[in-house]
Amino acid sequence: MLDQENKQTPIIERQTDYTPRRNWRNWLIGRPLSTADAPHQTIGKRIGLAVFASDALSSSAYAIDEILIVLVLAGTAMLSVSIPIAIAIIILLAILTISYEQTIHAYPGGGGAYIVARDNLGNGPAQTAGAALLTDYILTVAVSISSGVAQITSAFPDLYPWRVPIAVGLIVFMMVVNLRGVKESGAAFSIPTYFFLGMVLLTIGIGFFQALTGSLGKVTGVEIAHAGEALQPLTIFLILRAFAGGCTALTGVEAISNGITAFKEPRSRNAGVTLIWMSVILGINLFGLTYLANQVGVMPSHLETGFSQIGRVVYGAGSVFYLVLLGSTTLILIMAANTAFADFPRLAALVAGDGFLPKQLTFRGSRLVFSNGIIALAGVASLLVIVFQAKTNSLIPLYAIGVYLSFTLSQAGMVVRWFRSGRLKPGEEWIQHGTALRYDPNWKSKLAINGFGSLVSAVVMMVFAVTKFKEGAFIVLILIPVLVAIFYLIHRHYRNLARKLSLENFGVIPPHTHRHRVIMPVSGVHQGTLSALRYARMLSDDVTCLHIVIEPDDAEKTRRKWETWGEGVRLVMLDSPYRLFVEPLLEYIADLAENRQPGEIITVVVPEFVSDNRWTSALHTNTADILRAQLKNQDGIVITNVPYHVHEFADGRAGH
Repeated sequence: MLDQENKQTPIIERQTDYTPRRNWRNWLIGRPLSTADAPHQTIGKRIGLAVFASDALSSSAYAIDEILIVLVLAGTAMLSVSIPIAIAIIILLAILTISYEQTIHAYPGGGGAYIVARDNLGNGPAQTAGAALLTDYILTVAVSISSGVAQITSAFPDLYPWRVPIAVGLIVFMMVVNLRGVKESGAAFSIPTYFFLGMVLLTIGIGFFQALTGSLGKVTGVEIAHAGEALQPLTIFLILRAFAGGCTALTGVEAISNGITAFKEPRSRNAGVTLIWMSVILGINLFGLTYLANQVGVMPSHLETGFSQIGRVVYGAGSVFYLVLLGSTTLILIMAANTAFADFPRLAALVAGDGFLPKQLTFRGSRLVFSNGIIALAGVASLLVIVFQAKTNSLIPLYAIGVYLSFTLSQAGMVVRWFRSGRLKPGEEWIQHGTALRYDPNWKSKLAINGFGSLVSAVVMMVFAVTKFKEGAFIVLILIPVLVAIFYLIHRHYRNLARKLSLENFGVIPPHTHRHRVIMPVSGVHQGTLSALRYARMLSDDVTCLHIVIEPDDAEKTRRKWETWGEGVRLVMLDSPYRLFVEPLLEYIADLAENRQPGEIITVVVPEFVSDNRWTSALHTNTADILRAQLKNQDGIVITNVPYHVHEFADGRAGH
């Protein structure tokens, strides 16, 4: 209790000098870092681009296939429509970039669509965005790793039967590297990411030069997808399908807004600049590859990607640069999973911090990363890879709906934010969840931009849902509401628990216990038993020891020893005709608990044998753990273990 007159407090501040000992985990994930090391574990813009853009970069390389595979349904003559579609996607990219750049500065603590939806739309849309993004990150790992393994097994067919173990092994490898911290994982994975980026820009540059000089060739020898099928008219819906397919290039745009806290100070500025860099590169890649695809006559095919066809024409089939380009695509497909490993734990920690996921996900491990989130992501993604046998065609239809759902909610949330901003007076400030909202003179134009972006994102999401429904998109449409329901069940548990444990309206502290009864099970009489008995008598004078009689001869030995060493404490000899030990003991304690008086508490003191040899400890029944597991669910009963240590080889002889 605080003494207001003397300003004294019972709280004592101390610091520990303890440092974790070195063990095998240090070799695997690095030495433990103190909380004070956190500012030194952040990353700059160059590493940040590699960490958070790998998913988007990998998607942009294959967006052209998603556009052309739809347009070819109307005939090869309609493939040129891909250029205006690519331009429209780049416009949407610009809108999303502006929106998320505003989000980064408005919410410097990270969280992206989840935080925007929570603060402006409410918990329901926030949990929907959270479920959509978490699902997308899990699928990103499963799909990208499976795609990378598919590239490897295509080059080395003998490895095809081992595709699932290889995929799971790669997931475990990425998990371990990410457990070392974002700084180390970013440095390690930035090399293949920039290597791929360099190869793509080099290919676009050489391709444009060849197009300008008239030396750019044409694609030959490609088996066209949907060949022989009846042509469809080029309707608005077909164009929307192609547009939606190409919008897979934008998956990953939200990643930086979720991971702002990983950047060095000034975090918001560095994250915003990195987002702009990423969007410019995505725009260049998307337009450049789409233009070259039209120039070389790329044909949509199930056997060869458009990216490979462009590389084959630019560099020549079988050339070193062509093979290097394909190798870089394999690397970036695997590296795309790193974006999910960077963002999933942070987003899960935010959702858990609000009480909608287990609180364990908020724990930062020895390397200052959310270790439980990283391990959970690796575990669920590995399970998906095993269930779907590392086949990407079964996973891809589930992929993009969640992303565009989060885009829609994020931008709708920003619309609400700008509307609220416009209702404030100049100089007025409104604080919500620790975030300040002020009057913005440009709120109308920003509202219009975000409103248009939300509408387009919603259209793309609906097109995905309709066109991919039979291929498996219905799973996501069911899964997200189920996840949201689970989130609310978890939240209800935490809320009810907090209400029951709250000290508000608690009143006075209840009086001390009137009677303290101590029960101590005794299997035999020895030094460990007497040590536990001394402790039990320190707790209370009301001590009852209990011996379960299974063998009469052993019971007689116990009775004789107790009369000599029991110090007058009563010993109940409880007969067990069915040779059970735990059940009669639990029944005895339950009877006492049922008949106890108000203010009476029961403590069960359990002697526990502890050996200094882990091999010999397996030779003994751990009764203490069994009793603790059974009794902890009984109200008003305290379980106390009293360990007695036996050092088998002390000073060259057995001893205690």
